[in-house]
Amino acid sequence: MTETDSKVTEPGVEPPASVQNEGIGGAIKALIDDGQTLIQAEIAYRKAQAAYGLTEAKAIAVLIVLGLAFGFFTLLALVVGLLIALAIYVGVWGALAIVGGVLGILAGLCLVLALRRISRAKAALTQGSNAG
Repeated sequence: MTETDSKVTEPGVEPPASVQNEGIGGAIKALIDDGQTLIQAEIAYRKAQAAYGLTEAKAIAVLIVLGLAFGFFTLLALVVGLLIALAIYVGVWGALAIVGGVLGILAGLCLVLALRRISRAKAALTQGSNAG
């Protein structure tokens, strides 16, 4: 029989004096104990949730890095393949000039688009902070 079972009495039987004297103070103590238990359970849950999120974030980061590395090597293989294929028609130096020029143009275009987005984002953020 547990402690709570001992407090339950049969119908028509008077409960012990200690149970009668608990009154509101005992109820408040039980409520505080329940609140502390709830808070401890919530903290443990949040810790487990954070640990799970951190583990998943690490795995995601590793997969992203591997994906970017494999993508880089794929592009490298394409560039080498283009160089070899074009070298037959325009010579080695011509192939290097064509592939290098196209890659330079693409890199410049990407940088210009990134700079435009940066300036638009800066303008939007500074307008928002000035208005607030």
